[in-house]
Amino acid sequence: MQDLRRGLPDRRHRDRTGRRRDAGGTVVKALFNTGRTSAQGQGLEAKAQPEYMEATSICMMNPVDLMDLELEEGERVLVRGPAGEVILTAVQNEGVPRGTVYVPMGPYANAVIDAGTHATGMPDYKSCIVDLEPTDDEVKRPAELMEAIGGLAYEGDTE
Repeated sequence: MQDLRRGLPDRRHRDRTGRRRDAGGTVVKALFNTGRTSAQGQGLEAKAQPEYMEATSICMMNPVDLMDLELEEGERVLVRGPAGEVILTAVQNEGVPRGTVYVPMGPYANAVIDAGTHATGMPDYKSCIVDLEPTDDEVKRPAELMEAIGGLAYEGDTE
C-alpha cells in the first residue's frame, strides 16, 4: 500500500500514563462520530446475536489514520473518550475524513461518549475528541461490555 502520509501534519502524540503501547507508544487524537448503519439497524431487535456485535463493534477510519497507528484492517484499536474506553475492530473506509472515526450507534459507542446532554436531550454523538491506540486485547461481547460499564446484559446474551 502506498504511504499517503507524506506532506501531512503529524497528529500523533506520546501517551504519558506509562501504559504499554503495542505500536511504539503511538496515540492519535480523532473526532468521534457515530450514527446508524444498515447492519446496525437490522440487529436492533437481536442485540444478543453475534451479527449485532459485529455491526456495532467496528471503528471505521481513513486509511492514512490506519497507517499512522500502524494498524491493518481487522486489527483492534483502543478508543478512549470522555466516558471511558472500548476496544473495537479497525475498518478502513476512504469515505471517513482523516482525523475522524465513525462508530455505529450501540453499546460500544455509548461506552465512549459522555451521557451529558447540555439540556438538549441528546448526548454528543458527533463532537467528542477521542484517543486511538493499537491494542492486542480482544473486543468484549456485549454482555461483558455492559457488565464492565455497570449495565445489564441484553436478554439472551450469555456464555
